[in-house]
Amino acid sequence: MKEMTTDTLVIGGGAAGMAAAVECAERGCRTILVEREEYIGGVLNQCIHNGFGLHVFKEELTGPEYAQLFKSQIRQKGVETRSDLFVVKVDAKRREVVTMGKNGCAIYRPQALIMTTGARERPFNSLRIPGTRPAGIYTAGVAQRFVNLHNRLPGERAFVLGSGDIGLIMARRLTLEGMTVLGVAELMPHPGGLARNISQCLHDFNIPLYLSTSVVEVHGRERLEGITLAKFDPVTLQRLPGTDETIACDTLILSVGLLPQNELIESFVETDPVNRGVKVDSFMRTTHPWVFAAGNNVGVYDLVDFVTLDGKIAGQSAAKMVHDGFLPEKRVPLARTENISTLIPSLCCLEGNPFTIYFRSKKTMKKARISIGPGLFETIRMGIKPSEMVDIPFTVKHMEKLKQLGLSKIEVSLKEVL
Repeated sequence: MKEMTTDTLVIGGGAAGMAAAVECAERGCRTILVEREEYIGGVLNQCIHNGFGLHVFKEELTGPEYAQLFKSQIRQKGVETRSDLFVVKVDAKRREVVTMGKNGCAIYRPQALIMTTGARERPFNSLRIPGTRPAGIYTAGVAQRFVNLHNRLPGERAFVLGSGDIGLIMARRLTLEGMTVLGVAELMPHPGGLARNISQCLHDFNIPLYLSTSVVEVHGRERLEGITLAKFDPVTLQRLPGTDETIACDTLILSVGLLPQNELIESFVETDPVNRGVKVDSFMRTTHPWVFAAGNNVGVYDLVDFVTLDGKIAGQSAAKMVHDGFLPEKRVPLARTENISTLIPSLCCLEGNPFTIYFRSKKTMKKARISIGPGLFETIRMGIKPSEMVDIPFTVKHMEKLKQLGLSKIEVSLKEVL
């Protein structure tokens, strides 16, 4: 069995992984990037639509263009890539990562490990929808891969369940490729995707959006023949009697959420029950001292640019730990209040660098007061939506004030201003 040591090992070759690997290599670390697919780039390779890169590269790019810029940096910085390689086990006690590939097993012993394994789509079986299990039901990511990478259409008449961004984008993509998209149903009373995607993907193509609506039954044996929709109460989310409607279609596209993937490390690091990802501090360090994490396996982001920026911090922090042998340990937890759902990071390092607080609201607010503290700072933001992450810079000034106040925790508060 092949064995090797390295300064930093990055598991996952998507946006966060590529950004982290570049930062490590730029700081003189021998860096190996492991990816289970044939090529690095992750889901960016199949996202041929534009809208990427405005924060990181200050220009609008397609997914492959965005990935290519990082691939070029990876080659220039000398990052070693290992594609078509599955990680079988991460042994925290022995500080080993066991992998399996075409050439057999290999064991890596890194000084710092960066987990950027992303998130997986929620499968159909988890929805508990009655009916048969015919062909023609796909997650949005799988349908996107069929169309954009393999040049195959999944059917002729499609309906989309869930208004997540990938589902909205696929509604437009399938329409452009000649399929009839009958509509998009969303259980919640508000859309799950970005406002720009609602406008550009649905409104521009006259695709109807049914809010407080969901699929309650699927029909067909060998192939999907139709679905039954029903209305739901927007507050209690209970099904409303007498609202059933059957629609004939041969394809059902699911865009019903993402689940962070942390199976390799969840036995020895703490996870956040709300984010459903691993807990990290402002260094992107998990609760295990030599393991870092960034991207959608920490919490599901709405923009790949945010994923990239956190990947950069993880790479910088891992490199610093490799060179210095440690990172500051003094940390203050961040606490969410009643209107906050996703919150990243979970801890603030008192001796750390400036960072960004990311969170999602539980409800739509036309105008909201955001308070960090108590006593650190307040700001007003307009148009807060659950589908869009709020990013708040936590500066050197705020860090100094935090030390002066001696807070035992940092509360992130969000209140609607009437």
